[in-house]
Amino acid sequence: MRAQCTWTQSEMLRPLSFKFPTTFFTSSKHFRKGTDSPFFSTNRRINKCPSVMATISTASNHKGPVSTQDGPAQITQQPSQVAKRLEKFKTTIFTQMSMLAIKHGAINLGQGFPNFDGPDFVKDAAIQAIKDGKNQYARGYGVPDFNNAIAARFKKDTGLVIDPEKEVTVTSGCTEAIAATMLGLINPGDEVILFAPFYDSYEATLSMAGAKIKCISLHPPDFAVPIDELKSSISKNTRAILINTPHNPTGKMFTHKELDMIASLCIENDVLVFTDEVYDKLAFEMDHISMASLPGMYERTVTMNSLGKTFSLTGWKIGWAIAPPHLTWGVRQAHSFLTFATSTPMQWAAAVALRAPDSYYVELKRDYMAKKAILVEGLEDVGFKVFPSSGTYFVVVDHTPFGLENDIVFCEYLIKEVGVVAIPTSVFYLNPEEGKNLVRFTFCKDEETLRSAVERMKEKLKKK
Repeated sequence: MRAQCTWTQSEMLRPLSFKFPTTFFTSSKHFRKGTDSPFFSTNRRINKCPSVMATISTASNHKGPVSTQDGPAQITQQPSQVAKRLEKFKTTIFTQMSMLAIKHGAINLGQGFPNFDGPDFVKDAAIQAIKDGKNQYARGYGVPDFNNAIAARFKKDTGLVIDPEKEVTVTSGCTEAIAATMLGLINPGDEVILFAPFYDSYEATLSMAGAKIKCISLHPPDFAVPIDELKSSISKNTRAILINTPHNPTGKMFTHKELDMIASLCIENDVLVFTDEVYDKLAFEMDHISMASLPGMYERTVTMNSLGKTFSLTGWKIGWAIAPPHLTWGVRQAHSFLTFATSTPMQWAAAVALRAPDSYYVELKRDYMAKKAILVEGLEDVGFKVFPSSGTYFVVVDHTPFGLENDIVFCEYLIKEVGVVAIPTSVFYLNPEEGKNLVRFTFCKDEETLRSAVERMKEKLKKK
């Protein structure tokens, strides 16, 4: 029989004491003793929050409740438990950096969410849908009107005519579209090729699917695809290649030539392509090209997208996956048991959003290009080496002119001493050493915020 455990009032009010353990990076060059930082543990992920660190330290010597002479048994905290396929992943860097921004009063140019609201015509449509009683479960693969709007937008963007009933699956953000695609179409042991740096959910979701990850690194300044390396990486066990264009975190856009060569390799080797295109409307220096639109590729491509980036409504988590019926089957099977259905009123509003006139996208691009200019010019004036960004709302820079040993140490310094948040890019690589000289800034903020961040860096950040 399990002993009954209660918290005393004093125990509930008393903060847990803890001491951060020595943190280290995967290279001995990053080993730092005596740090009190809550940052980065091994495997390129953030250390757990303080309460969890306390849990680990206090639970190592005790199991179960402990009786005392002064009162009832006190509960003893236990170490957190997680399946082996996820044990290497800690709190995401985006969550941790945003928390640190608040703690230190830093301007957050790290996490990619706007600090301004989405358009009124889309918000009003959501309010109206709620008032109209569209509040119960949606059809599993999407509200018909929204599926139709997705298909219409895809035709306008790519020239491809698709069946909204059989080839469109609405998901809870692109993150779920990624998860449903991986879990629905990848078998344990299948090889999937990623391009590093990569959005961190790719690796975690592939780990859940039991995939074998092969990684091909893109290097500055242009982050070009090494086609020969890609060609040699494809084997008889390769199931899919995952592409993100425009690319987070670098801002790179895959060129027509690169996409053509990747397509040829996929057709030749019977390989699928999963393409994350959430930044397709934030293409500044060249036109976005959807892999599915290339000859022979629609039948082997899952195209994933979302509403949040284009309409500054990241909290709505409305996404979708487009694929031919034989691939949609697997996506929908996984989706059915992940979320089953996505927010009903938001889908009705999203349908209105996707029918926005072309003028909306023209204004969106003009606005972001102005924000980009403020940040890029400011970063160059501060002394960073800024790499070209053709799309997304991110800019990657080389931080080494400031003399700090790696991206993690630099970002710690930037938050605590300068009051600005950036993201260390080493967390986006399988081999963190490849990203240690780079950090990522975002310009999806209002112009006043961007100028304030630049001024802080000009005042407090000095070359060494």
